[in-house]
Amino acid sequence: MTYTVNKTDEQWREELDDTQYAVLREAATERPWTGELLDEHRAGLYTCAACGAELFQSGTKFDSHCGWPSFYESVRPEAVQLLEDRTLGMERTEVRCAACGSHLGHVFPDGFGTPTGDRYCMNSISLSFTPEESA
Repeated sequence: MTYTVNKTDEQWREELDDTQYAVLREAATERPWTGELLDEHRAGLYTCAACGAELFQSGTKFDSHCGWPSFYESVRPEAVQLLEDRTLGMERTEVRCAACGSHLGHVFPDGFGTPTGDRYCMNSISLSFTPEESA
């Protein structure tokens, strides 16, 4: 896939710290229950930590008790790229930022009680959060 944000590996390494690079560019996973955005409950917008592309609205976030921030849908279907992932002996669906190709997490069809039935299980470190301004 061609991405609108294209950078060399060297550029990504300069812009991201080691942990961000491992998760966003090498598809690592942060430890559960450790992410800064897990308990974020304010209204706002979640964007890609690598390129700033809009990914999720706070209104679609829910507590799935899985240890990572969970959402039931992205801001637009084309905001994320879904890829088959057969690593670690499992069949999963990887979620990447459609703008830069950075790894965000995985989506599972077990978002019970949500409007879509999906659970986008995202790494906190893959996301940035901007709270809505109060009126």
